[in-house]
This record gives sequence, C-alpha cells and structure tokens, in this order.
Amino acid sequence: MTIMVRKRRTDQAGGGESSEPQDSNAGQGAPQHPPQQQGRGAPQVYPQQQQGPGGRGFPQQQQVLGGRGFAPQQQGPGGRGFAPQQGGGYQGRGGYEGGRGGPRGGMASQQYTGESLYQQQGRGAQQQQPRGPLPQHRGGGVAGGGRGGFVPSAGARPSVPELHQASQAPPQAGVSTHPMPRIIPAEVTQSEGSSSVSAVEASSSQVTQQLQHISLKSESSSIGDTQPNPVSSKALRFPLRPGRGSTGSRIVVKANHFFAELPDKDLHQYDVTISPEVGSRGVNRAVMEQLVKLYRESHLGKRLPAYDGRKSLYTAGPLPFVNKEFKIVLTDEDDGSGGARRERDFQVVIKLASRADLHHLEMFLKGSQADAPQEALQVLDIVLRELPTARYSPVGRSFYSADIRQRQPLGEGLESWRGFYQSIRPTQMGLSLNIDMSSTAFIEPLPVIEFASQLLNRDVSSRPLSDADRVKIRKALKGVKVEVLHRGTMRRKYCISGLTSQATRGLTFPVDERGTMKAVVEYFRETYDVILKQTQLPCLEVGNQRRPNYLPMEVCKIVEGQRYSKRLNERQITALLKVTCQRPSDREADILRTVQHNAYADDPYAKEFGIKISDKLASVEARILSPPWLKYHETGRETRCLPQVGQWNMMNKKMVDGGIVNNWMCVNFARNVQDNLASGFCSELAQMCTISGMRFNPNPVLPVTGAHTDQVERVLKSRFQEVQKLKKELDLLIVILPDNNGSLYGDLKRICETDLGIVSQCCLTKHVFKMSKQYLANVALKINVKVGGRNTVLVDALSRRIPLVSDRPTIIFGADVTHPHPGEDSSPSIAAVVASQDWPEITKYAGLVCAQAHRQELIQDLYKSWQDPNRGTVSGGMIKELLISFRRSTGQKPQRIIFYRDGVSEGQFYQVLLYELDAIRKACASLEPNYQPPVTFVVVQKRHHTRLFANNHRDRNSVDRSGNILPGTVVDSKICHPTEFDFYLCSHAGIQGTSRPAHYHVLWDENKFSADGLQSLTNNLCYTYARCTRSVSIVPPAYYAHLAAFRARFYMEPETSDSESMASGAAGGRGGMGVGRSTRAANANAAVRPLPALKENVKRVMFYC
Repeated sequence: MTIMVRKRRTDQAGGGESSEPQDSNAGQGAPQHPPQQQGRGAPQVYPQQQQGPGGRGFPQQQQVLGGRGFAPQQQGPGGRGFAPQQGGGYQGRGGYEGGRGGPRGGMASQQYTGESLYQQQGRGAQQQQPRGPLPQHRGGGVAGGGRGGFVPSAGARPSVPELHQASQAPPQAGVSTHPMPRIIPAEVTQSEGSSSVSAVEASSSQVTQQLQHISLKSESSSIGDTQPNPVSSKALRFPLRPGRGSTGSRIVVKANHFFAELPDKDLHQYDVTISPEVGSRGVNRAVMEQLVKLYRESHLGKRLPAYDGRKSLYTAGPLPFVNKEFKIVLTDEDDGSGGARRERDFQVVIKLASRADLHHLEMFLKGSQADAPQEALQVLDIVLRELPTARYSPVGRSFYSADIRQRQPLGEGLESWRGFYQSIRPTQMGLSLNIDMSSTAFIEPLPVIEFASQLLNRDVSSRPLSDADRVKIRKALKGVKVEVLHRGTMRRKYCISGLTSQATRGLTFPVDERGTMKAVVEYFRETYDVILKQTQLPCLEVGNQRRPNYLPMEVCKIVEGQRYSKRLNERQITALLKVTCQRPSDREADILRTVQHNAYADDPYAKEFGIKISDKLASVEARILSPPWLKYHETGRETRCLPQVGQWNMMNKKMVDGGIVNNWMCVNFARNVQDNLASGFCSELAQMCTISGMRFNPNPVLPVTGAHTDQVERVLKSRFQEVQKLKKELDLLIVILPDNNGSLYGDLKRICETDLGIVSQCCLTKHVFKMSKQYLANVALKINVKVGGRNTVLVDALSRRIPLVSDRPTIIFGADVTHPHPGEDSSPSIAAVVASQDWPEITKYAGLVCAQAHRQELIQDLYKSWQDPNRGTVSGGMIKELLISFRRSTGQKPQRIIFYRDGVSEGQFYQVLLYELDAIRKACASLEPNYQPPVTFVVVQKRHHTRLFANNHRDRNSVDRSGNILPGTVVDSKICHPTEFDFYLCSHAGIQGTSRPAHYHVLWDENKFSADGLQSLTNNLCYTYARCTRSVSIVPPAYYAHLAAFRARFYMEPETSDSESMASGAAGGRGGMGVGRSTRAANANAAVRPLPALKENVKRVMFYC
C-alpha cells in the first residue's frame, strides 16, 4: 500500500535551462536555421501619421485630387510623392526613422505591442478548420469613419474594397486592432504534417461562427485588376491551377505516396456516448474493443466498426439498429498482487448520426467539386489508423515502437524510437496514402534514481540535491507514469504529480484521524520489510495533488512507452538528427519495408471498408528548372556566375554592392583567445571583406577589448560611449564568443539592436582558431548585408526579364510566426514580416517583428488603427510601414504585391487568407484612395511529409552528391492538389539526409501568374539568399521572416519566465497597450508584453542575417 498524506509546500519551479543559438556563420556554406529557442521577442516602432506640412510620409487622407504618390498632397492637385508628414518618416535606403527630436529629425514613433484585442463571435473554434463554406457578410460596405477603414474624402473615388468584419469590440486603450477570429492551437503533433484531414472535426457551421466573410465593394485599382472580393462564402475559392508548367528538362521521380483505391461502400457514422465519461482515449478504445468482441456477431450485424477514440463510430454499411444501449464491464489488467482485479461498469449508447457520402469525394478528386469533403476523408483516415493504433504508440499522425528499429540513447534519460507517419490525402491521381519515416524522443524505462542521475549528469546519491536540481527533476518527471518495485510481482502504476521539498528521512504522514504521525522510512520497514537506503533524496508525490501519496524514488521505475513532449536540448536534438538522417535510398527502402510490414491487404479494417492500398511508390513526372545567372561587380574577374548543382563560390568575384565599414571594434568574451589572436583574426576578416568588394577600414576605432561573459551590458555600453566621445558612429561590432555561451549571444543581440543601435557579427572561438578562408568569406557575406550592401543580384532582374515582377514596381513580402516550445504556456508568439526594399533587384529586405498572443497564428499587427484625441482615426501596422519604406528607398510605390506566408497548416488556409489579405487591403487603402495593387498570396510549407526520390539512385546525372534529387526539381502533377494551384519545389542541393521539397500553395492570385512564371520566380529567388553561396530550400523572404522572428525572441525581457504571471499594466502612449503575459488558460484577448523597439539604424538593414 502507499501512504496518504496532505500535500506539503514544495519548491517553486524556476526557469528552465536553455541553450542559445550562435550567429550562424555557415562555415561550410550551408545555410543554418537557428535552433528553436525559448527567449525574447519584439514589437516595432511605427511612425504615426501626421497632418502637418513637411516631410514625405503618408498623411491622413485629404480632400484633394490628383497626385501620383500614395495620397494626394495637401498643397493641391498634382504632385508625385507622398503627401506631407511631419518629421520626415523613413530616412535612407529602406530605413525607418523614429523618435521625435532625434538626431535625424525623425517623426514621432508609435510602439506596437502585438496584443490580441479582437473580441469576436464564435471564439471557441478549433485551430484547424475544414476549408468549407464561409459565412455571408451581415451588412453592407464600410461605414464612413469606421475604425480601421479608410474614409474617402468628398470628391475622391469610393474606398477600395474592404475585407470587413461584422462586429468589433470597443477599443481598449484607444487602440483598434484588426479584428480576427480566435484560433485555439492544435497540439504540436497535429501540426506535424499538412494533412488535409488534420484536426478538421469542426463543422462548416463552426467556421461560419468564426469567420466574417470578405465583403468588398468591387472597385478596380487604378494600377491593376484586383479581383472583386466574393459577395458570398461560396464565391471564396482558392485559385485553380493555371495549367501545368512546361519549362525545364523533364524527368521521372518517385514520391512516398501510395495509391489508395476508393471504396465502393456505404459509409455510416454513429454517435457514441460512454457513461461514466472518461478523458482517456485508451479507456474508450478498450470499452469499444470489448463491445465489438462481445456483440459483433449478435448485435452489430457482423460488421467491424472503426472508432476514433472519442465520439464517433464508422461502419461500412448500416448496423441493424438506429439507436441501441450496451452494458460493458471492463476488468483492470492483472497487477501481480494476486488479489481481485477491479471491475468498472460502462454504459454505451450507439446512435445513427449520418451517412458519409463518398460520391462527393469522387467528384472532388475528378475536379468537378471544389471543396474536399472532409468527413469522408476523415472516415478513411480513421479506418486506416485502427490497426496501427492497436499495434504501436500513436503520437499525432505518427506511430512509434521500440521494435521497429533499435532504440538509441539521446542523453539525460531519453531515447529515440523509430516510427512512421501516415495520412490519406486527395491528389490528382486520386486518393493517396502518404507514408514517411519519423523518430521522436521517449523516456527511458529506467529506475527513477538512475533517470535522475542521467538528467543531472552525476550520481545523485553522492551528495544532496540543490534546489535547482530538485526543480529540474520535478519538471522532467511531472506527469510521468512509474511502477513500484517494492511489492514483488505487483507492479502498480502511478502518475507523478510532484516532488517533496523534504528528504525522505524527514518525511512523516498521519496514520489516523487523530493526526498520529509516522515516518516514511519506518513505515516501509514495518509494512514491506524494505530498508530505504537513499533517504537523503526527496519522495515522489503521486496521485491526487491535494492528498498525494509519497513514494521513495528508489522503489519506482519509469513505465515504458512514454513520449517525451517537452523541449529537447541541443545535444539531444543533435543525437535525434543523427538517428533520423538517412540517405534517400535508405529512407526509400525503409518506407517500402514499412508498407510491406503494415500489410494493408491483410488489414481487417481496410478489408471491411474495401480500401486497397498500392505497395509501390508513386512515379511522378517532374522537371528540373535551370539555375539563374547571378550578377557580381564589374571590378571582379568574374562578373556573372551560373551556379552548378545549387552551389557556387566567391572566388574571382566581388559583391555587386559592397557595404562601407569605416568604424568598427572587437570585444572578446572568450577567455582562451588572447587579444593578439583576436586582433589577428579581425585583420584577416577585414581583409576578406575588402577582397570581397567591401570598403572596410583595416584599423579598428578602438583596440580589441577582453571582457567577462557576466559583464556584457557594462562592457558594451562603456565601449560604445568611448566611440561616441571620439565623435564617430560605429558601423560594426565584431564579437568573439565562447563555443558554449549560454544566454550571452541573446543578451548581446538584444543590447546591440534594441538599446545601443549597433549591428554586430558574432564569431565562435573554434572558428577564430581555425581561421579558414571559407569561413571568413561566409562571414563577409553576412557583414555586407548587415551594413546595407548587396551580395549578388539576378541578371534577369537587372535586365528586367522576370515576368510579373520586372514590368512594374513590385514588392515581395515574407511572413512567419514562431510559437513557444511545448511547455512554455505563457510565452508570446512572435510574428515577423519582411519586405523587399529595392526594385528591380529584389534583394534587400527590411524586417519588422512583434509579440502577439500565445500560439496565435494570424499576424495581428499587419494593420492597425487607433483613435488619436487630436487627429481622429490614425492607422499603421507592419504592411503600411514596409510600403512606406519601399517608397522611400525606391522612389516608387509598389504596383504589385507578392506575399509568401510561411508556417500555415492546411486547416488554417481560409482563416489566414481572410484575415491577412484584409489587412493588406486596409493598409493599402490607408495610404491613398483607390490604391489597391494586385496581390498574390502564397503559403510556403516545409512541415509536410512528402519526399521525392530519384527514379534510379545510381544514375549520377539525376542525383547530387548526397544522393538527393537535383536542385530545381519541381512537381505540379499527380501528387498535388486535384484542382488548386500548388507545387512542390526542391530548390536546394542536399547536404546530408533526404531533402524535403518545399510545398507552395497559392491562396489568392490577382497577378494571374502562370505555373511556369511563379515556379521560376520562386526557384530563382532561392539563389539570392544573402548568408551563403548556395540556393536555399525555401524562398528567401520567408526564410528571412523566420530568422527575424527567432531573433526577436532574444528581445523579451530577461526576467520573464514560464512560472511568472503578470497583471496587465496601464495603457501607455497613443495606441500603446498595457501588457501582461498571456497564458494558455487565459483568453486570447490577454495583452502581451511589448518588445523593446529596434533602433532605427538597425531596422533599415538585414540585421537578422
């Protein structure tokens, strides 16, 4: 037996450990994604609109005609630029200036906090919604003077079409954020793939409650043919495929998709109610398994139903009843005690709900119906998951087993299990089953003391645990199941709820109602004849948190098969990647073995429902697009370059637009790097920058400074002040960091970019010692774009030969949202938007970042409006600021918008398009009446499970050195969407493992791209990534947004931690918000702590590279 005690006070959880990413210097030329990082994130400063004369920014709209800029000028008709604005707005190339009275005369700045202020009907929807019918708008156009809409002046043309929401909350603190539907995050495992069946249990009616329809007056733009927005939900359709591409050399590749024959069965859905209700799917499945076992022959018409583990049961044909009640007795498994096993009684009611119509699915696959019938797809998915769910450990859409392949240790008590991902998808070839290999971390089934020793990397019995040790153990073990070892064959299982603050030897508990106390050590000796040896360790608290049972750690062992869902450290990630990294031929063989092992032909559920799965990989027609010619400076020996297999180098070339570094200095935080070595390294780096085409002063403005890692802020500020005393402006800070530097990197970036206004380049000690030319050349590429230069430009861009980009000023956006890691329940999400600032080159990208509600996917700060007491409705937001910046740096307003949006799952397509296209429209409308450049909105997906393999792995002409398909391989047939405009593009050369092609899905296209046009543009842009001389795997604007969002995590205040909770503060400034930490439990309206604003000189360069 165990000991019942009252829960005592335990230690408070502290902040978890984290390891910070280093400045990615790409020593081998490979672009590096920053490791996922807990940390700090930032809202940006947006200029407020001014009505006074002077400057060249956007004004509030005036009742004036004419003008070729974003708004008519106040002075009267005519004019070419932006209407006047106080203080000047953006300054310099692609830059932003802010701060009233600042050294450059910038205008008043407005800080945006990224808070979630929408209050909307139907707030409880699932994150992933079916892409079904959308609601009709209840009401007309935009009311004059409505908050968030442009108010046309008399004499001006009517306002541009607006994506107008039906209801808005009253503004908080004078701010009206762009209204949005609430999105509740799906579990991490659900976002793992982009299956059309993922978490689409919400019905169309729920979407109706969620989304307010795009209702726009159909008003053509003066510069392009923008599509009139749909007047009913049925009119909202993603663009149809504009034919298939034809450019490039044709090849055949294999894809990990297996053709699934559509069943010819009459599918029925039944509602299942189990009483008493239990939260565990496992218990529900056990109840239904017992029911089928007992009553299949007698009461279920010999049918074998498929069950989703919750409320739905599916059959191939009707059951012989419409509504029936069953009584089921579930007996607990034998725990080895020899005593009577516990029995639990359940009442199960099965009631006919509906028929799943496969006819609509067939019509959809043939292209004669627009919307995928999600319910039918879901039924087929559940049927094919029944058998593996019983055989393996299901995690999201994957299944894992310790027996699929030998488990590998990951360190700190974790091990990797091999498994496979499975999802049914509608494609051009019909239904297809997507199968891929996967691995994830499980907790090793160790004795608890051994687990704790591995976790702390020391023998826990050798010395007492510190408070930090106890917190780390508690965080790692909370929620983990253990079994007891002190009762012979009786292995009863418990769930850990906490850890005692006292050691076992000091713990007592009441044995009777009078409060008589007994020591735990004494109780175990008397009751179980167990003499506890590790009495200096705490006890585990198990069971009820109010009255927990105490179990000594030495009598407990972790139960096998528990997935570790918390964050892995860098060493564990590296170990897991080694396990998952397979050459393409090996991965293909493993996938085929998995399909054979799963034996779908013998699967009783697949047989019952008439589903037949092919055992061969799909053969798919593909094309290899040619790489683009790249332009370098005329003073180099090579002025043009044609990449070979996705790679090139800087030999004999000079940057097309070399930056200028007159004043620089170096701070050395590495104890084992002597100042003379640091100085020599900096000289080599300066020389490499000069050779590469920069104007780089070989002499630092101050000598190299050595510093301790715990004095980063003091040292940086004091050295910065010394430079200022010399009346010089620092162009670059070079920092030498220890290889393992904890939070130093993040602290340094936060101080430099949000406090001092310095761009910095960090270099690790190991690279300083090696000092390789390749490394220095890659660092020079990063430094050049950080100080405002360009490394290379597409030849076709300079010669104006890029379709739908070169013919008129075009701005290309990239956007991404990064979410906190699992377990970080109170950290905000970080949104980042970048936009090109040069045309026709489209190479430089300015970026803005903001914090927003926890796990909120829609970018809340794209468009904002607020009430100013003096000027009325004022608007701003990320899109508007970047449009202004483009106009400042190019002298022209964008006449086309291409928007690459990263990180959106298929279930969120409608919501993201409705909300973010609306924001783009409103941002444009706020600049000038009738300013509506045509928009192409493309979602970029990397988190999917489609893999492409060479038809012949031994054919050296069809694979690169890593055995992967060649860069430029594009697929837009067979495995793609039956009717919509999407394609897979493998734009990069593999380095190791199997390349994952990026999936591009066009959600809106007013620019009328051809398949070849968009595929070639996307592929060519992948060769303009600034940080290395390789083509990259996703289009650079999306990549840059990803980098900027991760950088912004470092800007969050250092004192905030997962365990703290702060109340909302008072509103600050015009349009500013008081902020507090939102938590998962709180609603999405909770304000978010604002991030410190980037300094203006940092904003206007690619600081995130």
